[in-house]
Amino acid sequence: MGFSREALIESVSSQMPKKRWKHTLGVMESARALALKYGGDPERAELAATLHDVAKYWPVERQREIIEQNQLSPELLSYDKQLWHAEVGAFVAEQEYGITDSGVLDAIRYHTSGRVGMTLLDKIVCLADYIEPGRDFPGVDHIRKLADSSLEEGLLAGFDSTISLLLEKRRIVFPLTVLARNDLVRALEENE
Repeated sequence: MGFSREALIESVSSQMPKKRWKHTLGVMESARALALKYGGDPERAELAATLHDVAKYWPVERQREIIEQNQLSPELLSYDKQLWHAEVGAFVAEQEYGITDSGVLDAIRYHTSGRVGMTLLDKIVCLADYIEPGRDFPGVDHIRKLADSSLEEGLLAGFDSTISLLLEKRRIVFPLTVLARNDLVRALEENE
C-alpha cells in the first residue's frame, strides 16, 4: 500500500463531514474488536473500515460516472443511491489508494448490501458498520448484544432491521441483501 496509516486516515477523513468521520472511527474500532473476538485479521478489518465510506459524500453524479465508465455493477444504478458508495469505494480503494487485497476490497464493496457466501472479513466490516458506538437506531442495542456472542446472529439482526425499515417505508429492497440474509439463515440452521 502506498499510504501510511496516518496518510490514509488524513486523506479519507478529508472527504467527509466530521460527523461521518466520527462514524468511520467507530467502525474502525468495532471492526478491530470484532476481528480480535472472532479470529479475523484486525489490521485488514481496520483498513477496510477506514475506507468503507470513502466515496459516501461524493456527488451522486460522480459516483454514477465511475460506475458507468468502469462497468461496476451497472444494476446498482436501478437501486437506491445509498448503495452506490460501497461499489465506488472499493474501486477508489484500489485505484487511488493502491489496495490490492481482494478481501479488503470485497469487504468495502459489500458493507451495505452483504452477499451470499460472506467471508469473515465481509461479516466483520458489515456488522461493525451497524454496531459502532455512535449508532443510535431502534434495535441497535439488540444487534450489539447478539454480536457479542455470534457474528452471524448479529449480522442477521442487522439485515432484518434494514429490510424491515425499507418495508415500512415502502422502499425497494436490494435483492442481494435478501439473498445475503437468507444465506445467513441457512448457515445458522445448518449449525444448530
